[in-house]
Parts: sequence; C-alpha cells; structure tokens
Amino acid sequence: MGDIVLIGIRFALYADLMLIAGLAVFPLYALTRSERHAPQPMAAIWRTQRWLSVAGLLLSGLGMEALAASMQGVSLFSLESQPFWDLVRETDAGWAWMVRTAALLVALAAALWMTRWPSTATAIVAAAGSVAVATLVWSGHAGATEGAAGTVHRISDILHMIAAAVWIGAIGAFLWLTAPKRIRESPDGPQMAARSLDQFSRVGTICVLIITATGLLNGQMIVGMDNLGQSLASPYGQLLFAKLWLFAAMLALAAANRWRLTPKLRAAIASGESDPDRMLAAMRKSLALEAAAALLILALVAWFGTLEPFVSADGG
Repeated sequence: MGDIVLIGIRFALYADLMLIAGLAVFPLYALTRSERHAPQPMAAIWRTQRWLSVAGLLLSGLGMEALAASMQGVSLFSLESQPFWDLVRETDAGWAWMVRTAALLVALAAALWMTRWPSTATAIVAAAGSVAVATLVWSGHAGATEGAAGTVHRISDILHMIAAAVWIGAIGAFLWLTAPKRIRESPDGPQMAARSLDQFSRVGTICVLIITATGLLNGQMIVGMDNLGQSLASPYGQLLFAKLWLFAAMLALAAANRWRLTPKLRAAIASGESDPDRMLAAMRKSLALEAAAALLILALVAWFGTLEPFVSADGG
C-alpha cells in the first residue's frame, strides 16, 4: 500500500512541476509581447500557475514524508520528525527537496506578480519551475549513479525532463487555446491558436531531439543497449518498453498536428469561407489523446523509478 501511495504522489508531483515549467515557457516563445501583457488571454495561465505552485509545495512535502516513511518502514502517520530531518540534511534527495521548495516559493511569488510585470514574472516562473523539475532527478536512478558517470547521467536526465516539461506544458496551453469557451470569448482565438501551433513546431522539434538523445543515453547507463531485449523479463524493462510505445504514439500525434491539422486550420481561417470549428474540434481531440499519452508516461516513470533497474547476469 505504501508503494502505491508513493507512486501516486510521485506521479502527481511530476505532472505538477512539468506544467509549472512548461506553461511558463509557452508564452515566451508562442505569444507576442502584447499578448503576454493582455489580461484576457493570460489570466487563466496566471491563475493556474499560482495553484500549481501551491500544489507543488504540498505534493513535494508529502512526497518527502512518504519517502522517509518508506525508508523507515513505517506508515506516514507513524513517521518521526527527527529521522525525517536527518534524511533531509544528510541525503542528496533531502537537499534536492530543499532546493525544490525554495524554487517553488520563488515561482509562487513571481506568479502573484504576473499581472504587474507579465514578461519578467513569467520568465522567473519558467526558470524556477525548471529548477524544480531538475531536482526530481535526485529521486530517481540518476541520483544513485556515482562518479563522473553519475554527473553525466544527471545532466542528461535534467535535460530529458525539462524538454518533456516544455512539450507537456505546450499541450496544456494548446488545449486551453482551442477550448470552445476560449474561442467564443475571443474573436482572434483561432488565429492565435494556429500561430502558436506554428511557433511550437520548431520548439517541439528541439524537444523531441533532446528527449530522444538523452533517453538513449539514460537507457544505456541504466540498462545497457545490449541488455535491452533481456530486460523485458523484468518489471522495469516491461514498463520502459511501454513508455517507448507511448512516446512513439505522442510523436505520431504531434506529427499529425503539425503536418495535417495545423495547415488545415490555417487554410480554414485564411479562406474566410470555411468554419474553423470543425478543425478546432479535430485538433482538440488529437491534443487530448497526446495529453493522455503524456500522463500515462509520467505514471510509468513514477512507477519504474521505484523499481530496481535490470541487472545483467554478469553483474554489469
């Protein structure tokens, strides 16, 4: 039961922190300066950032308590304060938690000032959110890798997770931009959505390249490519294989969005004769599927991050 609780907290924390970073980065590359400063399109993101920051602080604290309880072999309700603080002070995971807490407090403070200094506050939230995402590396397998290899592994994993956060945040932003209520309230809603999708195409390509390259490096350092087939006999390997299939599904959906749905949406808007509602509905459906795949991937990562990685028969 304790493992299920810990996995659930890890999943919620991963999703929360990635949305903080990804949603904050999105306006910086996808929206114009005037749009970033306009309350109407940005108000929802500002409110969301505040709630996500608060939730991140709560989930991070709960996650650290769950980890301490798991290491002590007791329930959350039986956790003693002194061993908890010893864990915080004496382990890398504890120091990462303290950095994460500080980063989330900075993100929350900046989110509260977004209405006064939108661009500056958004950049601060993006930076603080990225730091918070990076601290998650010390709660996974990369945090246990020692020496120079450990440094390389952690840098690779940080890049992997931040790129994933940018992608996931973009999906959330696009779902908001293409929402029927948002389109009804904003006459230029379809144009903004189409232009933002175009802007993300370049950023998304960079994210995919980083995720793929760092994923291959992480896989080599944890499992080893020579052992990948054999590792499928272990729960870790099976969950990793499922993650790869879901990533491939996200790639297929993203390609369809970029090369088929977005051009059709632009054409519908430019023609002035075709109602874009049908194309927007198709886009929302594709984005919803992409979001579902992303959430399943985060659930798998939260799960197999608690498992022992595959170890070959010769101990490598």
